[in-house]
Amino acid sequence: MQLSHPHLNLFAKLEYCNMSHSIKDRSALWILLRAIERGEIDPETTVVESSSGNFAVALAVYSRLLGLRFVPVVDPVISPLYEATLRCLCPRVEKVSEADDCGGYLKARLSVVQTLRRQLPRVFWPNQYQNTDAWMGHFDLTGKEIAEQLQRLHFLFVAVSTGGTLAGLSRRLKERFPGLTVVAVDVEGSVIFGGPPRRRTIPGIGSSIVPGLLKEALVDDVVIVTEEETIACCKRLLHEHHLFAGGSTGSVFAAIERRFAGHRGGRPDVLFLCADRGSAYFHNVYGDLWSAERRDA
Repeated sequence: MQLSHPHLNLFAKLEYCNMSHSIKDRSALWILLRAIERGEIDPETTVVESSSGNFAVALAVYSRLLGLRFVPVVDPVISPLYEATLRCLCPRVEKVSEADDCGGYLKARLSVVQTLRRQLPRVFWPNQYQNTDAWMGHFDLTGKEIAEQLQRLHFLFVAVSTGGTLAGLSRRLKERFPGLTVVAVDVEGSVIFGGPPRRRTIPGIGSSIVPGLLKEALVDDVVIVTEEETIACCKRLLHEHHLFAGGSTGSVFAAIERRFAGHRGGRPDVLFLCADRGSAYFHNVYGDLWSAERRDA
């Protein structure tokens, strides 16, 4: 959809309209289907994966549809809504409690994944940070849709966590739109682009490791935003554009506003993705708005 903007032709792709309400539908489905085709998954396999929320929910949905067992490994930062969803869909959920040396939980989650791989008899680990099927899902699905729907595109802004979305879209869309500028968006406290580690409270963007899939991405620029900017721009998207989106979307919108602050002359075509819904972020992004509405009711 196109948004009203004074200086840009600004487009948002509403990936929260997918079956599991996030962009992680693409990589989750693609990884599972390719693994089944290769014989890496059969009816006796248990899928085990670390996730801060969206990828786990997507795997849970598709695992149920495909008749597979799935054990998600999550952490205290996960949205209460996502945790409740996983406990409803999955007989077993592993939740770590101790932060790692970067102040996050990713390394602790991955350690539990490796323990489960040793303990359970037949395990498939999607390994979303390294699996090339993760970015191929976005190349063949998400990127193909964008390439068919837009006639021109000058800038693409993508939030980075595993690197799969960034890699798949940057490769597909640079083929379709020569001269496209791809801007990777990260948040302070993430180490993906060499910043110092720090505790982060909004899931879905950033990482305490450098994802292997990052090397597959074609990146022209990087913008690092603060969590304060993320929250402010989530609320701007809601009030100004009626988009109820999650934290990574607010981060990307903040990066766009910073990049084009004071822009004059020409209206470039700019695309970003609404990666998930805002309903999973009541507790850390929209909580004050929710409380205010309840007081006014």
